[in-house]
Amino acid sequence: MAELWNTIILEPVLNSLIAMCNVFGGSFGLAIIVLTVVVRLILFPLTVRQTQSTKAMQSLQPRIQELQKKYAKNQQKLQQEMMKVYKEAGINPLGCLWPMLIQMPIWIALYQSIMQALAATPESLLKLSQHLYHWAAVSNAVPLSEHFLGLNLSQPGGANLILPILVGGTMWVQQKMVTPPAADPRQRSMTSMTTMMMPLMFGFFTLSFPSGLALYWVVSNIIGIIIQYFVSGGWGYLRAPSAPKPTPAQESMPTRKIPPPAVQPSKMVQKATEESKTIKKAASEEKKRGLFGR
Repeated sequence: MAELWNTIILEPVLNSLIAMCNVFGGSFGLAIIVLTVVVRLILFPLTVRQTQSTKAMQSLQPRIQELQKKYAKNQQKLQQEMMKVYKEAGINPLGCLWPMLIQMPIWIALYQSIMQALAATPESLLKLSQHLYHWAAVSNAVPLSEHFLGLNLSQPGGANLILPILVGGTMWVQQKMVTPPAADPRQRSMTSMTTMMMPLMFGFFTLSFPSGLALYWVVSNIIGIIIQYFVSGGWGYLRAPSAPKPTPAQESMPTRKIPPPAVQPSKMVQKATEESKTIKKAASEEKKRGLFGR
């Protein structure tokens, strides 16, 4: 199994990195950036499909929420109805995971390649020679320089907090662009926690993994943000929704003042008024009788 991994994944990535390093003047960091661009270009169709699938699934959320309320006590029926909705819309729920799953072997191979390519001891150089192709571009590039833009690509990124911040920040922006705000407060809190969890986790990984791998994550996230910006037509949900502006016709219409409703007297006031009138009338009649009696 190890030989199969080395032959199919590790050795192609390792030798491609070393050959690119020779092409770009011995800059191993620039070779990592170019490899990242090549990988994202290869995965571009899957990334576009992932972005479109995510957007389509977000549009189905109202129907999914209705089904969750309707079949809250029957999970089997709920799953069947949800799959039926996805099938009618032509959406694969697992389509959002394929680009990340495909990149996982590349991340592992890149991690191993960085550790082996930047060999500094005779033992590590001997181990590196067992995985090298008989290419002139590869043999002329070894040993490699581990410094790039003030970074030591073989050392963890914790020595410089810029890389963990860049890894976590770019990943947060990329997730925020495709994460819609939830109407339910509890779901909104869970979504916010999930959006923050992945960037924090990868930022924490940067503290212990080689800086070369963190450089790959930063460049890959930036390319992902650019792809999502042009495919989705903007920054998506990263911007807070603004209040709709009034149209020119609405602005030109004069405002009508609604008069306040007339105050209706209460029943007790009406009753007191009627009794007062009755007493005054009785007193007036009694006075008239007294005058005529004299």
